[in-house]
Amino acid sequence: MAQPQAAPWQTMLEENAPDLLKNVAGVREAVLQEGALSLKVKTMMTMLCDALLGHADGVANIANRARAAGATEDEIAETVGVAFLFGGMPALVTGANAFRK
Repeated sequence: MAQPQAAPWQTMLEENAPDLLKNVAGVREAVLQEGALSLKVKTMMTMLCDALLGHADGVANIANRARAAGATEDEIAETVGVAFLFGGMPALVTGANAFRK
C-alpha cells in the first residue's frame, strides 16, 4: 500500500537509517496487501490503531486512504465506534479526525 507522500518519520529514517526504513517498508508492504482481509479492512484497522494511540493526523490521513480503497462513510464511522468502545473518549476524540477532509 503505497503512500502518496512520505510521513515525517519515514523521511527521517531515509536520511539517517535507510536500511532500517527498507526493512520496515518491506514488512509493511507484506502485511498491507490483499489477503484473507481486504486492503480496505486492513486500512481501517490501521486507522483504528491510530485512534487508540492518539495520532489525530494519522487518523485523518488513513481515513482518506481507506476511502480510496473503497471504504464508505458508514464503515469509517463504525470503525471510529470500535475505537471508542476500546479506547474511550480519548480514542473517540482522536477518531473523529477521520471525518476531517
